[in-house]
Amino acid sequence: MTEYVTWLESLSFRQSKLNFLLVFLPLSVYFEYQHNLSLAFFCSLIAIMPLAFLMGRATEEIALRTSESIGGLLNATFGNAAEMIIAIFAIIAASNANLATPEGVLTQSTMINLVQASLIGSILGNLLLIMGLSFVWGGLHHSEQTFSTNASRSNGSLLLLSMLVLIVPSVYSYSVEGQKGIDGLSNLSHIASVILISIYFLFLLFQLKTHVHLFATEGAHFEESEMSQRDSIILLVLSTVLVSWMAHILVHSVEVAADEFGLPYLFIGVILLPFFGNAAEHFTAVVVAGKNKMELSFAISMGSSTQIAVFVAPLMVLISWFLDVPLTFEFGLLETISVFLSVLIVNSIAEDGRSNWLEGAMLLGSYTILGAAFLFYP
Repeated sequence: MTEYVTWLESLSFRQSKLNFLLVFLPLSVYFEYQHNLSLAFFCSLIAIMPLAFLMGRATEEIALRTSESIGGLLNATFGNAAEMIIAIFAIIAASNANLATPEGVLTQSTMINLVQASLIGSILGNLLLIMGLSFVWGGLHHSEQTFSTNASRSNGSLLLLSMLVLIVPSVYSYSVEGQKGIDGLSNLSHIASVILISIYFLFLLFQLKTHVHLFATEGAHFEESEMSQRDSIILLVLSTVLVSWMAHILVHSVEVAADEFGLPYLFIGVILLPFFGNAAEHFTAVVVAGKNKMELSFAISMGSSTQIAVFVAPLMVLISWFLDVPLTFEFGLLETISVFLSVLIVNSIAEDGRSNWLEGAMLLGSYTILGAAFLFYP
């Protein structure tokens, strides 16, 4: 028992002050049982931050004991696990809604919009906010930094492909009306999801097996393990279970919190959920940029956006299809245009494989403008 207490103290408090926020975990449970759902929402939202860090930490420890290919696959799978869990619980809530009542129809619509907004927000947050902060922080310490143009082009191409999957269903929904349009949009989304996930696994094969040399990241490996394999697995399972618990509380309290504080669901999904769910990963990207490891920082921000766009988003559509929830790639005009323009901006800035603080300021300015648009969205 003493061994585990020492290990937890070393992991949670010496390595990351972020884990002091774990106090919000029991608070969220307390407020839920007290039926104070607005405070339960915000406490569970904050509690997800340190839990996501612990999940990522456990994944890194496990990956250190595997091959580079398996380690990369593990990090790709669990890098956006918090967002995936929240989205899955929202989809389950939508499938359990009583559609025979107006309240049930509203709940299903709210949960679908929340899932779509969180997916868009994850892409925008990684591309504009985190990459922007990394460019600024790195640029303040180093006049110019470089990163792999091969990684930039590959991820950029995949992101543009995912934009095709967002734009075409949106155009289709505006072009074809009635039940025929609804059915066609669902079928189109399902086919596109299967294709995107297939391409994602081909990309993993390309990145981790056949063309590893193009994506080698200096400083990303050769770390020493600090936990045993058993402890890493225990931490991963425990943190995943706790994130799921917090996601359950968050999803079932979001409607009350949104109404009480007057926050648009779009703002909650696009800005708040991705920010808190990805906080630990974002912090890492900014810190390593300041240490002149921009290649690693870029891989975190751009790679996470790619995973969301070509793996997590289509996976959520397929899960919704299985649970008979009408989630499609028709994400809304504002969301679609926002993420499409963001991908174009980032591809343009990252084309030369160089970064400076001014380019980071441009990305942050773009994110602020979009954030204001989502905040004031009716």
